[in-house]
Amino acid sequence: MDAVIVTGGSSGLGAAVVDAVRKAGGRPFVIDRQAPASSDVEWVECDLADTRAAEAATRELISRAGGRIDGVVTAAGMDVPGALADIPGETWDRIVMIDLLATAAVIRAALPALKESHGGVVTISSTLGIKAVSDATAYCAAKFGVVGFTRALSAELAGQVNVTLVIPGGMRTKFFDDRTEQYKPGPDAILNDPANVANAILFALNQPAGCAVRELVIAAEQESSYP
Repeated sequence: MDAVIVTGGSSGLGAAVVDAVRKAGGRPFVIDRQAPASSDVEWVECDLADTRAAEAATRELISRAGGRIDGVVTAAGMDVPGALADIPGETWDRIVMIDLLATAAVIRAALPALKESHGGVVTISSTLGIKAVSDATAYCAAKFGVVGFTRALSAELAGQVNVTLVIPGGMRTKFFDDRTEQYKPGPDAILNDPANVANAILFALNQPAGCAVRELVIAAEQESSYP
């Protein structure tokens, strides 16, 4: 594994994946709205809600990588919890665009290079992609969509590109910081280290020829949202 494109690679799980790729001797390339913490990580500034821009950013990074990439990890995600009637339509749409439509857009743009390298794709769903809860209609719709999209993509690309669905539980990131108190994890919440999830993602990307890890659920041992 060498060149890996990571969406949302400047923070949270995406940043943990970038760190894991670098530690493994690979070259991470980031698509995000903000710069990665390390100035030597190549990146393209992009609002992933603009799916055509997401495709262009992907092609740009493939070009910078010399035309070859070995993996794509779609770690970018957002959520604004609340009752359906209380979430502005633009916000609801943006959650689905970033969490689901951008996932498909980036992978679509990367497919020619991934097929050439017989590379791997890792999509990021959530435990709320297999378990629905109140006040999360957009997030559940998007993450359930990632599950269905990835399973269909696995069948479509079998023998050409390895496709892995990762379903993480809650992690210790800034994902919850902007929420109102009622939607933040409680003081006793047990959250996973994103580095643990990143290591599992690299495990999937580093499978030998002829072997694919199709799905992984990764959570803190006492995760309350799974099963």
